[in-house]
Amino acid sequence: MRKSARIGAAVAGLAVVAGGVYVAPKLLGTDGASTEQRLQGGAGTAGGGTAGKAKPAADAKPFTLVATGDIIPYPSIIQRAADDAGGKGHDFRKILAGVKPLVSAADVAMCHHEIPYGAPGGPYTGYPTFKAPHDLADALKDAGYESCSTASNHTLDAGYDGLTRTLDHLDRVGIKHVGSARNAEEAKAPALVTAGGAKIAQLSYTYGTNGIPLPQGKPWAVNLIDKDRIIADARAARKAGANVVVLSVHWGTEWQTAPDQQQRDLAQALTASKTDGLPDIDLIIGTHNHVPQPYEKINGTWVVFGMGDQVASFVPADKKRGNMSSVPRFTFAPAAAGRWEVVKAEYFTQYSDMGPPFRVVCASCVLADGQPGSDGALSTAKRTEYAAVDKQVTEAVLSRKAAEQGLVKASR
Repeated sequence: MRKSARIGAAVAGLAVVAGGVYVAPKLLGTDGASTEQRLQGGAGTAGGGTAGKAKPAADAKPFTLVATGDIIPYPSIIQRAADDAGGKGHDFRKILAGVKPLVSAADVAMCHHEIPYGAPGGPYTGYPTFKAPHDLADALKDAGYESCSTASNHTLDAGYDGLTRTLDHLDRVGIKHVGSARNAEEAKAPALVTAGGAKIAQLSYTYGTNGIPLPQGKPWAVNLIDKDRIIADARAARKAGANVVVLSVHWGTEWQTAPDQQQRDLAQALTASKTDGLPDIDLIIGTHNHVPQPYEKINGTWVVFGMGDQVASFVPADKKRGNMSSVPRFTFAPAAAGRWEVVKAEYFTQYSDMGPPFRVVCASCVLADGQPGSDGALSTAKRTEYAAVDKQVTEAVLSRKAAEQGLVKASR
């Protein structure tokens, strides 16, 4: 089990939106503080010299980082959680039990918290404006997540109150978050976790909020994509003491396996950005597309264009791939100049199994080690179903030649 300490809160960034996909934006105004001031404002012991000139600590060691895709509890999933709770609220732990071993074994685990929480007692709603029970936070903590990105096109589905409820409950269970904020001061602070002697900063941005305007007088409430702002924030995180910078970005075209031109352009620009010859961003993990997208090493930096939905329940035959996703696992090891670099890149395949009962499973884990599903022995038909999922996710993940760049399927 990992022993990671966790520090921090949210980081801000802004952008312009058109047609449901981010566009190359111009920088919007914020609270007037520089990126460096905002990041260092809550950095505490993370402040100090430039990471690029530091050396790894004497006790530095490799660590593993796992990330998972969009968590979208549709009404059928919320009902499943209510049934699992036996009439006492909502229990999402059984839904996530199949991937808990994978998540909890990582030194750092990051989720993408797609939706806000509704008021206690509901109503809890699905598309187009989601509101989930706050019991989800307890299940995420139980599964082993340290940090979650919260910037998405659904962040404001329940308004500013929903945004606040979500962050309050993530705080309650001890999960760090980045991508949205309750006040300007919180938006100034970095989101940092620690592992292997390294400080890891997570940044989070979305292409937009489905046309819902940012709350009046609160431009810091949700981080919106802006290339220059992301780079500035990454550099400021380095200066505030981060050894590794992970970018969570909500982008792209829904239901499209291939990354769109804007994803490719932004990935190219962000991975090309360097300071003193070293990359400003160490890893990019994407969300929003509903379906698994490829992994690719660009300018020496791994980009996961889209993991797909971790928790979803699409029923139509042409949407079933929305229940499939990949889980990247990257091993970072100490390198020169105070940095940690990726020395091993792996992926798992994951499936929201409609059941009944509905459960999220690590398909590649079940297939690799022959263990039964989370609710008992796995039938031949179910094993065949998981094999088909594993094959389809793998084809998407490797579709930009990531295997030739060193990506391998993990075996637990």
